[in-house]
Amino acid sequence: MFANKVVLVTGGSSGIGAAAVEGFAKEGAFVAFVGRNETKLKAVAERCGANTFPIKADIAKDEEAKTIVAKTIEKFGKLDVLVNNAGISRIVGLSDPNILDAFDLIMNTNLRAVVLLTNLAIPYLKETKGNIVNVSSVASTTIPSLMDGFVSYCVSKAGLDQFTRGAAKEFASFGVRVNSVNPGPVITDMAVNSGIDNVPDDDMMKNITALGRASDADEVSDLIQYLASDKARSVTGSCFVIDNGMLLK
Repeated sequence: MFANKVVLVTGGSSGIGAAAVEGFAKEGAFVAFVGRNETKLKAVAERCGANTFPIKADIAKDEEAKTIVAKTIEKFGKLDVLVNNAGISRIVGLSDPNILDAFDLIMNTNLRAVVLLTNLAIPYLKETKGNIVNVSSVASTTIPSLMDGFVSYCVSKAGLDQFTRGAAKEFASFGVRVNSVNPGPVITDMAVNSGIDNVPDDDMMKNITALGRASDADEVSDLIQYLASDKARSVTGSCFVIDNGMLLK
């Protein structure tokens, strides 16, 4: 389905991002993927084969983020799909003295970096009539009851949804589509990586999702692939919820 296509995935060293790298590679794509952990990047590259290209970078730092698209083009010569997946959270309440530090870190990673990478990628996506898939969250429309101090993350994802719609409208005339996937609970190591101790377990899932389960990363990856494929050629500016009915609770 993606033979000879070039895909760039941020946050590709673990979780949803790693599943997306593997999924696109299995479908014949050349996949550049970004992460901060060199060991994890190497493990994904070894698992996914020779058509993958790991890039060590912190997208929250402009000087590093600016190299990502250029390296992808240098390696593969074009770009067909950008998957803005990298994300981070910190549990810090609004009355905490450290709120602005946490807020800035979250916004720089979850939203500002997406704007920058989209800006850098769009000239190449116009050439290929490619598309962008942003990985947002159901937290863009609800404040999860699992924990306090989650507002900064929710705000970043609400902004990402609106950015998705705005970019879709702006780029439609060039044949470039922009969509997002909005997961609920997913079994990944993002919570641990973000320093969150209260990771949802099976009992929590029964209480916070209608289906009583969390998604696997592969399930979200499948939706990303669908939106990035020609099967979704009529879809743009949409935010697709995949939450096991969390918003129904």
